[in-house]
Amino acid sequence: MDRLTISRLQDGHPWPMGAHFDGHGVNFAVFSTHAQAMELCLFDAEGKQELARLPFPCHTVDVWHGYLPGAQPGLVYGLRAHGPWRPDKGHRFDASKLLLDPYARDIVGPFDWRPEHFSPDRLHPAHKDSHDNAAYALKGRVTHDRFDWGDDAAPGITLSDTVLYECHVKGFSKLNSQIPPELRGSYAGLAHPASIKHLKDLGVTAISLLPVHYSLSEERLVSQGLTNYWGYNTIGFFCVNPQLASRQDGMTERDEFRHMVRALHAAKLEVILDVVYNHTAEADESGPTLSFRGLDNASYYRLPPDNPGHYENYSGCGNTLNLRQPKVLQMVMDSLRYWVEEMHVDGFRFDLAPVLGRTDTGFSAQAAFFAAMAQDPALSHVKMIAEPWDTGPGGYQVGGFPRGWLEWNDKFRDCMRSFWVRGAAAGAEMPSGCTRGNFAMRLCGSSDLYQERRRAPAKSVNYVVSHDGFTLLDLVSYNQRHNEANLEDNRDGHNDNLSFNCGEEGPSDDPVVREFRARLQRVLLANTLLAQGTPMLCAGDELGHSQDGNNNPYCQDNATTWIDWSGLDADLLAFSQHVIGLRHQLQPFANRWYNGIADAIGQYDVSWWNFDGSTLQGDGWHQSTARTLACLIGKPGRSATPLLLLFNASATEESFLLPRGHWQALLDTSQPRGQSAQQGSGGKGLRVAAHSLMLLQQSARDSVLT
Repeated sequence: MDRLTISRLQDGHPWPMGAHFDGHGVNFAVFSTHAQAMELCLFDAEGKQELARLPFPCHTVDVWHGYLPGAQPGLVYGLRAHGPWRPDKGHRFDASKLLLDPYARDIVGPFDWRPEHFSPDRLHPAHKDSHDNAAYALKGRVTHDRFDWGDDAAPGITLSDTVLYECHVKGFSKLNSQIPPELRGSYAGLAHPASIKHLKDLGVTAISLLPVHYSLSEERLVSQGLTNYWGYNTIGFFCVNPQLASRQDGMTERDEFRHMVRALHAAKLEVILDVVYNHTAEADESGPTLSFRGLDNASYYRLPPDNPGHYENYSGCGNTLNLRQPKVLQMVMDSLRYWVEEMHVDGFRFDLAPVLGRTDTGFSAQAAFFAAMAQDPALSHVKMIAEPWDTGPGGYQVGGFPRGWLEWNDKFRDCMRSFWVRGAAAGAEMPSGCTRGNFAMRLCGSSDLYQERRRAPAKSVNYVVSHDGFTLLDLVSYNQRHNEANLEDNRDGHNDNLSFNCGEEGPSDDPVVREFRARLQRVLLANTLLAQGTPMLCAGDELGHSQDGNNNPYCQDNATTWIDWSGLDADLLAFSQHVIGLRHQLQPFANRWYNGIADAIGQYDVSWWNFDGSTLQGDGWHQSTARTLACLIGKPGRSATPLLLLFNASATEESFLLPRGHWQALLDTSQPRGQSAQQGSGGKGLRVAAHSLMLLQQSARDSVLT
């Protein structure tokens, strides 16, 4: 756009927010309550040269707006906000800093850490550094997309049928030789037929992607030659991360993402996005001024009322977005709606989700954000998954989210790790807090967390491993974290992982150690997949992926986190496929609460037994040395006949007395691929190997229980 043809902005409208092309020009709308003036800055196509600064002519109910006639998609722009520099009052306006539009759909970069991005003088923080950063700042580019979705339709998988698969776009396919090199590690790589075949053969139904929003690597990491690989440091909530795009055939990263979603949908696979609306990449008061801070620091962020020069840090990342402010809440809602309506995703996993529900008095399930989600016609039907803790006071909210929400259940994780893994290391004494009673509670949907709140068992996302911690193989290969590569002197990451190295730290050539580790991996996978609730696997665990003992590889964009397909464990993969297939076929536990009470004909929906056939009751639930139990499911979800789960977490083989009827083993986790031909009849013993479980089905002729 020629400098001489630009004179002024027309009034335009205070909606929609951001930059929108109407066929004749572009309307710009930017929120700021406290700014005294706002300027639109126009740049050349590369974002290098500033061509014009145009004052916004109107300020309507806290929205600055203007219309640029003749402007076209592709226009590169930024913002400058004028107002008081009073950090002690919460205001950090600095017109020397070019600011990114929070609603930008396309971001022009790259970003380099430079002194010009910082408003406080780094030597004298009370003073403002007025060096202009426009040459180096991130800028927005006006978009006007038209994507042909064809017959794309959301798979609409019910919670009862859902099996989540958490993965990183890059790490999943970066080392997969079946994918063309130019597509590996990208959205196109995840959409490749080889990727989809693996997912379908495995049997998962929903891909839960680590963050794909535009994010930045922290200054410290960059200075050390590292990156924020996981991406939990968002600066653009409407923008696809371009670093995850292959850019093949001239396709934009937005369209490559859409092609990925369409391909996954065609295979009946849902797409869940991990989203980070709890903080931004601007960090704390010593951080850069890139967007929100410069537009209206006191509105976008939560500031301590008695010390507004600092930030409330419920995210542990330096700042906390202020969803009590209606326009900030609107931005989050608009972002979510954009990803559903224009990018066709099927749900979200909310990082540090209690932040979203924090009011003036703490977390509330009746907070404005939850009410807005519940009534929104575009969002109320998608899958909403909470990471139900943050770092602030009262931040642990497992079980506390509204009806309709799923939650990562770390009580399930810790109980199963204690029962099977740490228990294997501790000998006869069960780790504190993980009795058979607690184990049964977690196995059956964590009724203590969800039943009284009238939430279904499927609202519990059951997992033993996630991206945040040891891989499954490392959980049974390391007693201690080994995070030296993160360059924090091995201080980062969780210290107590309820792990056990099975007798040797790290890789081992000892066949006894290797078999022990393999057995524990299988029983943990099976326990997670057969339990009542919604199971989640972490990508690579079905293949035997290791991160060399690093339990916090957020900054490792390398072979540490990239799945090594060449070294996959074929037996473990076959085992995983078998167990997921059994879950889909039988659904051992229905998505309803069991009561353990006999019906009119004396049949129990579920009952619990000791290995000797006696009923498990009373003090037996709390015995710290007891490591065996049996669960008889009289009314499974899909099986036409009762199912029997036999659990043996002890160090020796145990003979279980079978209930009445004839039983056929469907799964034996002591076997490399889980297959078993064992059969048994009521009143007779069936041997269950140490550190393993078995799933059996009663024959149809014997399906009446007593």
